[in-house]
Parts: sequence; structure tokens; C-alpha cells
Amino acid sequence: MKKFIGLILLLLIFVSCGENEVVPTEIKEGDNFTISGTVIGSENQVFYLEAMSQQGNISIANAKANKEGHFELTGTIPGFGMYQLRIGEENDKIIPLTLVPEDLVIISADIETYISTPKISGTDWGGVMTEYMSKFSKFQEDQNKLMALKGTLSNGEITERFLELKSEVDAFALNAMKSDPGNPFNIVLLSSATPTMGFENWSADNLDILYAVLKAYEQEFTNSPITSTLSNQIYQIDVAYKAYVADNSGERIAPEISMSNPAGEIMSLSSLRGQYVLIDFWASWCGPCRSENPNLVKLYNQYKDKGFTVFSVSLDKSLDKWKEAIEKDNLSWPNHVSDLKQWNTPMTSLYGFSSIPHTVLIDTEGKIIATGLRGESLEQKLKELL
Repeated sequence: MKKFIGLILLLLIFVSCGENEVVPTEIKEGDNFTISGTVIGSENQVFYLEAMSQQGNISIANAKANKEGHFELTGTIPGFGMYQLRIGEENDKIIPLTLVPEDLVIISADIETYISTPKISGTDWGGVMTEYMSKFSKFQEDQNKLMALKGTLSNGEITERFLELKSEVDAFALNAMKSDPGNPFNIVLLSSATPTMGFENWSADNLDILYAVLKAYEQEFTNSPITSTLSNQIYQIDVAYKAYVADNSGERIAPEISMSNPAGEIMSLSSLRGQYVLIDFWASWCGPCRSENPNLVKLYNQYKDKGFTVFSVSLDKSLDKWKEAIEKDNLSWPNHVSDLKQWNTPMTSLYGFSSIPHTVLIDTEGKIIATGLRGESLEQKLKELL
């Protein structure tokens, strides 16, 4: 049935191809995938298929388009995974492909819209990808227009509008995953279900979707490293969310932190009882952390005489770079500690976070009031408390 549907789609594509072109209707013997199609404007350019891994991109196959922009790639992939199809030597013409062995993928596009609105067919995931890419492209256009208003709108207004723009993409992704949890393209859609901006605006219903996808992948792609990685990530999200709920209920005492300051002296979080303390997990190499520091300095200076302070925990490795960042960013509070273990610090599991900046606000008794507060949300909370 799958090959029959694929053949119909191939015949439809064939109508728009050059007179002498041959569109494959089956995978060549010895190979386990074929990618073909026409990208108008890509004449005589080389198409590269690459596997994406933590060690970098791995070349799988390449082929040159003919004078009409038609190309055909065939070869062997090790299994279900995240791949990318790049046109030319630059990195500005790339689309993701969630290939599965025996896929026969057909691509129809224009070189100018290749990365935004390609039409993918011939696979179980092509239709979802085509619709998602179109919606995501519209979201990116609107996001760029929104960023142009930075300076005329407050950070809070920009965040609110950003979430509104993103909601359409997220709604499509979540519905697609609900209706077909085993779809290979869900590894791209999953970002809409994960708490990329913290748990404050995140729905716990997303956990059900994540577990549904995981269950389907464990059946469909049992031995895939992607399934194993997804299982670990969902477990971490689950644990972190439960910690977040407990933290924001005001019932949990912040775990003790005792580490060395830049001078080598031990400092403890518990020594600051009696004050409202923002525990700030950051690092000198973390761009978003450094961008947030001016706001943190402003709030510290504004509320330090009202019983508020900051306890900075750095995920640095270099003592010199850590000290340099403290001085350069004018982090004038005295509470700076680090074990200089980067992500190997036990703080990540103790406080349940996997990205920085990450903040935890505690009250005068050491109870956790809130987590993930930054910018205007942190400022508003301090106004309420102090």
C-alpha cells in the first residue's frame, strides 16, 4: 500500500519534470533510501545528505543536479535518525530530514523557498513536514518583525507577543504528535512540547504527549539511539517539573550549597538565612547569562537594603575566566561560588536543571518561592515581596 501511494505521488511529480527525466519508483538494490526531486534554480549544484550527530555532520551521499534542477540521491543509512539535505558548499540552504530505512523521498521546491516551504512526499512523514515548515517559516518572519520593535516595546510585551506568535506552530505540532505519536518527524516537533522557556508558561499536558511519542518510538524504533536519548530527556523533564511544582508551592527547603568563592574560601547558602536570596546558576561562557546580568545588577542595587541578595553559582571550569566575568559584569554582591566542574557539578541534579541561566528564589527561612524568574518576572516578584 505504501509503495502504491508513493508511486501515485511520483507520477504527479513526473508531470512537472523535464521531458527526459526519470523519477525513481523504487530503491536500488543494495541501498535503503532514495531522495529525488526538482529544486528550480539549483541547476548544476551539488546536493549533500549528511547525518547529524554530536560529533558533527557525517557525509552519507551527494549528487549533482542537472540543468533543470533535478537530482537523485541514493545510498544506505544506519537507521532512523536526524539528517539534513544541503545544497552547495554554504550552510544557508539546508532542510532537516527524519529518514527511516526504505524511505523514498520526493522533494519539490524553488531555490529561494527551499528552506521555508519545500514540498515533501513519498513518505509517512512528508506531509507533516511540509505543513510544519510552512507554518514555522511564517512564524520566523513574524518573529523578525517583532524583534525589530525591540526598544519600542518592553521585554514583557515582546515575550507576550512572541508566545502568541509561537502558539500556532506549537498547536499544530502538539496536535500532529497526538494524532500520530510514532511519526518520525516528531523528533523535530518535540521542541513544541518541551519547556524551552521554563515551566512558567508550560502545560503539564505536554508530558502526556512526550510519553505517548516515547511509547510509540519504543515500539517502532526500539534500537535507535534517538529513542534512548528521548527516554532520558523526558525523565529529566518529568523530574524537573515535579521539583518546579514543589518549589512554587513554598514547601521545599532549598538544598544546601557549600562551595569555594574565587578566593578559595568556603561559602554556604544557609549562612544567608534571614534574607530573600536569588540563587543564580550561570557561567562566564553562557551568553544568555551574561545578557541577563545587567538586569540582575540593577535589581540587586535596588533591593539590597531591603533584605535581598544574590547567591551566584558558576558552572565555569576556568577560575580566571570566572573572576574576569564577575569583574567585567560588575556583579558586586559578595556571594560567588563554584566547584569549577561545569556540567559535572552535582547542582544540576540537586536543583533539577539542564540549562542556564537558571534561578531559584528562596525566602528568609530558606524555602523555595519560585524558580526560573528573570527580567520583568523577577522584578515583579521582588516588588510583591519587598
